[in-house]
Amino acid sequence: MGDPIKKIELKDGTTRYRFVIDIGRDSASGRRKQLTKTYDTKKEARAEYAKIKHQTDEGTFVGPVKITVSEWLDTWLKSATIDVEKATASNYADALLPVRKQLGDRRLQQITEEDIDDLVDWMLTSGRRRGGKPGTGLSVRSVKLTLGRLRSALNVAVRRKLVVRNVAQYTQIPREARRKAAAAAAERKPWGETEVRQFLAAIRDFRLYAPVLLSLIGMRPAEVCGLRWSAVDLEDGTLSVELTRTLVDGEVEEKGPKSKKGKRKLPLPKPLHAALKTFKAKQAAEAIHAGEVYERSGFVLVDELGAPWKTDKFRRAIYKLMEQAKVRKVRPYDARHACLTYLATSGVPDVVVSAWAGHADLSFTKRVYIHPDVEHLREAADQLDVLLG
Repeated sequence: MGDPIKKIELKDGTTRYRFVIDIGRDSASGRRKQLTKTYDTKKEARAEYAKIKHQTDEGTFVGPVKITVSEWLDTWLKSATIDVEKATASNYADALLPVRKQLGDRRLQQITEEDIDDLVDWMLTSGRRRGGKPGTGLSVRSVKLTLGRLRSALNVAVRRKLVVRNVAQYTQIPREARRKAAAAAAERKPWGETEVRQFLAAIRDFRLYAPVLLSLIGMRPAEVCGLRWSAVDLEDGTLSVELTRTLVDGEVEEKGPKSKKGKRKLPLPKPLHAALKTFKAKQAAEAIHAGEVYERSGFVLVDELGAPWKTDKFRRAIYKLMEQAKVRKVRPYDARHACLTYLATSGVPDVVVSAWAGHADLSFTKRVYIHPDVEHLREAADQLDVLLG
């Protein structure tokens, strides 16, 4: 076999060194694929030839492809979301929107670690496009979700030999950004007992009193919106969490809880029991008043014409009630945190708190949802009074 490196002379008299090498066969046609490379010196050409030959012999060679980042993400999403729920698939696609915005038109093989670092910096400083003021920074949590999905997509690209390595594998969110996020999370705390009582006292005569109480017993907003009267047994004094009602890509999706533990039967606290009876009677009167235009959807949370509410409408209504009640504004989902914190710090066993929440993992409930504050710690101080005399 002769020397694979051929000396060539260009029209302007410049000398170059070129080789053609087999790099396998096309998976679709079965035809042999070849790669042509040209270098300024024979030494460079020989070194590159040896490297490619070794990689093709080992089965590790990655040939040039023209696929863009967005094209690859389309391919990856199609396979990654085959067996996941619609909401999960939507979350995957949303998480990758910043990647498409910044790197979508670039060749997949041209993306570097520096590009991923720049992507993270852009997301943290000005990557927001919705869910707040456009042009502001996204949360650390959002950036983590994006990096997680991008790493997964690039891992598959490595396995399919589209790229040599995963350039997002070791990308880190800056420590200062993580510190600020942790500090902000520490400052955000759910209502305490006094705030809950103040809020309830202020909204007791409002139409949404019963649905708000459902949130304050720890039900998720999607569970409140998905609760049907058929799942409420006012005789037995129980309700069953069987359905969630959420918005996915602007459309309502009704489905069961995420896990077996999420589907649960809860005894009704007396104030909620009374509020639900009142709310049901009020809806019956509204149906008579509306006549034929009343929508008999069967949901507990409906408007005056019987139309079921979506989670975004419920959230906005609760914020309005907070403003009217002149209480500290918290996320409606934090009502769930407030309830579980109260139960856990009131002596209810951990296993019961977790079952009430619909969690399969006790440690998850305690780690994420329980927020003891200084008032909760006074019992410990009382015990130390005894120890210290």
